[in-house]
Amino acid sequence: MSTEANVVKAGLEGIVATQSEISDVDGIQGRLIYRGYDIHDLAEHATFEEVIYLLWNGDLPNKNQLDELKRRLAADAALPAEVATLLKRIPRSANPMDMLRTAVSALSFYDPDGPEMSRDANTRKAARLVARFPTIVTTFHRLRNGLEPVQPRPDLSVAANFVYTLFGKDPDDIATRTMDVAFVLHADHELNASTFSARVTAATLSDIYSAIVSAIGTLKGPLHGGANEGVIKNLLEIGSVDNIEPWLKDQFARKAKIMGFGHRVYRTEDPRATHLRDMSRLLGDRVGNTLWYQMSRKMEEVMMREKHLNPNVDFYSASTYYTLGIPTDLFTPIFACSRISGWTAHVLEQFANNRLIRPRAEYVGPRGRKWVPISDRD
Repeated sequence: MSTEANVVKAGLEGIVATQSEISDVDGIQGRLIYRGYDIHDLAEHATFEEVIYLLWNGDLPNKNQLDELKRRLAADAALPAEVATLLKRIPRSANPMDMLRTAVSALSFYDPDGPEMSRDANTRKAARLVARFPTIVTTFHRLRNGLEPVQPRPDLSVAANFVYTLFGKDPDDIATRTMDVAFVLHADHELNASTFSARVTAATLSDIYSAIVSAIGTLKGPLHGGANEGVIKNLLEIGSVDNIEPWLKDQFARKAKIMGFGHRVYRTEDPRATHLRDMSRLLGDRVGNTLWYQMSRKMEEVMMREKHLNPNVDFYSASTYYTLGIPTDLFTPIFACSRISGWTAHVLEQFANNRLIRPRAEYVGPRGRKWVPISDRD
């Protein structure tokens, strides 16, 4: 099957599978844009709600449009009673990403738009998904620790409600802004593995919930969203700045992959890491514990010197979330709480101009084999 015009690319590296107006990654220049807006501009000035609207609709909202989106998200943030009950029955030891996958699948049973597939109905479903992801994550975390769930408040933003429903107390401005920026930075990233999974599922004209469940399962993997949890585990294992270089050299000798470094697309610094590095430093200064930031900086220095690898978005998000007091196994679900905005934008775009995604594989197995009765097989 392989020809000059049909070259196999492992992992589909460099293959353009679709056209999209949602986001673009320039790996050479180290740039990320959402709908034409540079990520640095959005991280400095936009709220997550503004980015959600932008991803879904192509333009930043005016005040009335933003107020309407905030109202819709606030109205949808509480979980259906049946899903809240389901969360109480999930084992406390469950992986939070497995829990999220199951809870999102269950949400589809109680969506008032049911199987309706119009653009308006799917946009309403998208809003419910974005609003409920943080509530699912924080509710499960409180339940597994023997605490009563905290209901989201209609006067708080998505980021503020995440902090409020996780810790059960009013969020301060720094924690809220940190989560808001983190949500903006993780909202979309072109045709990454989980987004591709969502679009493949949507391309069969399955429902939006099925597409998002596909994306969650893909994000769970340590080579995708699970990398930030791996980063903090490494930092905790190393324990001090002085141990960074010896630990890394041991890992190099073992040819082990160092979580949080390198990227399939970027050949320069991941622009999202630029902001997360600053947030990690500011949060460390705020709480009077800069150890995780200092260790991260030392690791970044050694990795650049020895391997010429830049940190990616996962690297500094790990120390940022850990300094906020967020449990490590919630790092990837937080990624999902942001990326649901991009996933739903891509599903809506796929539905709008759909074609079944059906690539080919080059067969490299044997040919010409003949049937052998079972009595004659060795």
